[in-house]
Amino acid sequence: MKKKIVVLSGAGLDAESDIATFRSGPKALWANHKIEDVCTATAWNKNPTLVNDFYNMRRIEVLNAVPNKAHIDLAQAETLYDIVHITTNVSDLLERAGCTNVLHLHGHLLKARTSREGVGSLPDYLVEQFIVPVGQEGIKPMQEASDGHLLRPHIVLFEETLPNLNSAIDVMKTADYLIVIGTSLQVYPSASLIYDVPSHCKCYLIDPSIIEIDNRFIIYQEKATTGIMKVLEHIQSTM
Repeated sequence: MKKKIVVLSGAGLDAESDIATFRSGPKALWANHKIEDVCTATAWNKNPTLVNDFYNMRRIEVLNAVPNKAHIDLAQAETLYDIVHITTNVSDLLERAGCTNVLHLHGHLLKARTSREGVGSLPDYLVEQFIVPVGQEGIKPMQEASDGHLLRPHIVLFEETLPNLNSAIDVMKTADYLIVIGTSLQVYPSASLIYDVPSHCKCYLIDPSIIEIDNRFIIYQEKATTGIMKVLEHIQSTM
């Protein structure tokens, strides 16, 4: 039986594909937009067209990007391990690289759903019929979903709960190895997932920044593309 690797990833995994991060660097999304104007539930209720336009621009950026070496190495490692991805990224780069089991905690940029009350609070597997693909054309102004409610990005906005959190906790509890990559572990509740792994789980952290974390973790202070292969090699050496 293959060992289970759970990969908890954030913006640093996509950064080397030239995807703008939210909080740091010259392309930080917050540099040109106020959170309260485009990334909150209040903002969408006040001006859905503005919020949809913001995510339409982000969608084009993702569609123009390509998976980097870290995405590809993780996909290729599925020949050796049972790998499940839990990501706060809203891109499809993991899937395009060939990763087959990806749980999106913060939603998916290339999908949209009805804005009908209550749908967004349920995990994806319960509301699949209300989620539709959306491509480069984006969400049009005042476009309606099939149930007559406005169509909105399938993104967890600020002020909203994480509908897939319990599914992520269940996955964490099955890990033989945990790889945390490209996340500062400062955003909760997703950051608390590292405490849900079983006691036998071996833990790794890959990030170029210095992150305070408990001593369960072997730390690789590197970018995703250089760090992931070193971690996979270390896991292989311990088996």
